[in-house]
Amino acid sequence: MLKIGITGNIGSGKTTVSKVFELLGIPVFYADDAAKKVMTNDAELIKGITQAFGQDAYFADGTLNRRYIAGIVFNNELELKKLNALVHPAVFRAFDQWAAAQTNVPYVLKEAALLFESGSNRDCDYTVLVTAPTEVRIKRVMQRDSITQTEAESRNAKQMAETDKIQLADYIISNDNTQLVIPQVLALHQQFLTAPNS
Repeated sequence: MLKIGITGNIGSGKTTVSKVFELLGIPVFYADDAAKKVMTNDAELIKGITQAFGQDAYFADGTLNRRYIAGIVFNNELELKKLNALVHPAVFRAFDQWAAAQTNVPYVLKEAALLFESGSNRDCDYTVLVTAPTEVRIKRVMQRDSITQTEAESRNAKQMAETDKIQLADYIISNDNTQLVIPQVLALHQQFLTAPNS
């Protein structure tokens, strides 16, 4: 079974594209959702977060104190890297367990915002990048999250440049409002159905 990584910078529409693959019967693992779950159900990760950030990282009932963690990692690159270094391996473990449970499917998708940054692409047979011009992505994020242009641009600036990701990706889906996405997805779907494991 092939493992396909799919990513794209903020506002690119990677989740929308992933939903199209789901309509074709392809299971999709959403890494960002999984990250939230493993922070409260992966014992190894919970131990690591508690050791790195203190007992206040979790409430007495075992739920994550998100505000406390956010206060530490927000605008602190070193602390954010420390957190990511703990969370990414736990998400990898969750993906491996999830993928092993998928049967009778030709391939699975792993949707991850930090596919390349986390090194997660190395566990995938192929990678897909959803692209869109920066100004289009900024407008989408402003509308989606009801934030200012400055806030959207700030979020975008924290991500690896799309041009760098293009160099790393095996396939590109253009979601720039000028090309239809569904035919691009269908074409890739056909390729993945016949692609060998790399």
